[in-house]
Amino acid sequence: MTVDIGAQMRKGVVEYCVLGLLGREPMYGWQLSDALTQAGLIASIGTLYPLLGRLRDNGWVTTFDRPSESGPVRRYYRLTDAGIEQLARFRAQWAPFARVVTGIVGEARS
Repeated sequence: MTVDIGAQMRKGVVEYCVLGLLGREPMYGWQLSDALTQAGLIASIGTLYPLLGRLRDNGWVTTFDRPSESGPVRRYYRLTDAGIEQLARFRAQWAPFARVVTGIVGEARS
């Protein structure tokens, strides 16, 4: 049986990548989808909205509407205080975790 390892890794971090993007600035769904699709973290915008719903249910993001110069009102997402704290916890754990994993699964030594 072949497992899509990349999909498993993306599944574990994509929520935190969304938090990281929103930590930079509020963004609307299409902006988030574009950034995540270009990075290869999601396949389409259809996978993003359920994820955003989970983040909102967790209390990590909130939404607000803003008029658009090129069309209808856009729904923007931004971090809540709880989302900022969750992102900080992830950042504190990510580098040590990545070092451990790299040390274990890194290239074989001769």
